[in-house]
Amino acid sequence: MSELPLVVVADFLEDDLRPERSALDGVARVERLGCNCESELAERAADAEAIMLWHIVGLGDEGLRRLPRCKLVVRMGVGLDNLDVEAATRRGVQVANVPDYGTEDVADSALGMALVLARGIHQANELSRRDNGPWSYAAVKPLHRLRGRTLGLLGMSRIGTAVALRAKAFGMDVVFFDPYLPGGVEKSIGVRRVESLDQLLSQSSLLSLHCLLTPETRHVIDEDALSKLPAGAILINTARGGLVDSGALLAALASGHLDGAGLDVLEQEPPDPKDPLICAWRDPEHPASSRLIINPHVAFYCEESIQELRTKAALACRQAVLGEPVTYTINAAALAANTTRELKDV
Repeated sequence: MSELPLVVVADFLEDDLRPERSALDGVARVERLGCNCESELAERAADAEAIMLWHIVGLGDEGLRRLPRCKLVVRMGVGLDNLDVEAATRRGVQVANVPDYGTEDVADSALGMALVLARGIHQANELSRRDNGPWSYAAVKPLHRLRGRTLGLLGMSRIGTAVALRAKAFGMDVVFFDPYLPGGVEKSIGVRRVESLDQLLSQSSLLSLHCLLTPETRHVIDEDALSKLPAGAILINTARGGLVDSGALLAALASGHLDGAGLDVLEQEPPDPKDPLICAWRDPEHPASSRLIINPHVAFYCEESIQELRTKAALACRQAVLGEPVTYTINAAALAANTTRELKDV
């Protein structure tokens, strides 16, 4: 009997891989590599037919070249920042992600941050803990009722939609900007749509980011964008740290133009302890400190979401090993086009 195909978990995980082994039982062997760099992955996964790639290791053209048996790389999450999709496509390797595993959890986290900032819960807790102000509502900045306030969403895919539905339950006026979304979505869930980022910014008393990090969106929230938000606005980012210019954000908080900011993601993770934003956040004397929440990229996390992520990724590997269509393939159309071109060249 021939040996079963090999599927590897490239990085991050250190447990017994129970979810992965269960999904691939009888179909493939599963090994945990614990790699720290691309060259190590390429060396140790040379016989693998599918790779589950977390976030510690990146995989580009050189690494893919050294993986001749690889049929599929699954990004363990939504973003593809550490995987060269074009290089994989050129080499005939399928790329998939798991775009829906943490939808409700990130949406809950985004709205949770918005609520504790808009209702002054975080600020009241911080100031009271430091004994910095009267033991009364007078300790916090003036607050305003959530009902009727405008929540702006930059990006309206799965997570943005989930946030919109939650915000509507609080009576908020939800508006979004997403130039890549087909028309009519706004009608189906009862929210408003605007046709430019400037229109979104100008009316968002709370702004939540739910778009991918691309060259187009890097630092999309910069000094100019922040200046277009209404005075006293709140910014929430549970998407990617690179969407926000942290220096401009700190300045807007310090000046009082922004009432608060909730960040689950940063441009550098873990952050440099000397980063001015981190220094201000940790300094109880800084005017931004009690109005700034920073979490260590945990918005997606709950035990159920991790289980779902790992199981769905393993099932995608099962599909690839068995020669079946892979759910959530990113580059299926490009691979098909490449095959067509090759046939025409024969």
